[in-house]
Amino acid sequence: MSDAPSARLFVAVDPPGHVCEELAVWARGALRGTGSTGVEASSVRVLDPELLHVTLCFLGNRPVEEIAVIGEALGECASGVGELRIGAPLWLPPRRPRTLAVEVRDDADGGLASLHGMLAQALTRACGYEQERRRFRAHVTLARMREGHRGRPDERTLPPTPALSFTPAKVILYRSWLSPAGASYEALVTRTLGP
Repeated sequence: MSDAPSARLFVAVDPPGHVCEELAVWARGALRGTGSTGVEASSVRVLDPELLHVTLCFLGNRPVEEIAVIGEALGECASGVGELRIGAPLWLPPRRPRTLAVEVRDDADGGLASLHGMLAQALTRACGYEQERRRFRAHVTLARMREGHRGRPDERTLPPTPALSFTPAKVILYRSWLSPAGASYEALVTRTLGP
């Protein structure tokens, strides 16, 4: 095992601030009280709006020396993405839910799925990234269950999500810093998406 410094990395697009704020308000309201979703409200932590994003590729722990190469690969994938819509709420992963999320529905041309595919190929060439086997499911994580939570969440008891849409302007390489209080994210490289 290498002693080289590493960083926990992922590539994402961000909804604009007002969309993140509305989603956080929705999540707090949806989880208010106890038991209505099948989960004790105290066992779920709603994420701060500035932490909300749509992950396109999770790279995991990578050598710090790869950050520049990964940043260059992002530049190869600057094609624009059309309007995205917030869809239904869902608990992920389906078998053993740990997070409350909302679907992100792609534009009619499939721009987000196309960007995801281009990124995966560019990152494979740049640093040997291995794409996940499960299919890409665009979503925004809004809340995480705390350790030792009880109850099985039920999507059917969640209220409808707000009718929100946005067009991503940038693709971002983030570094994730983990702590007992939750993760924080540092933007390392940002590339503007084309029209």
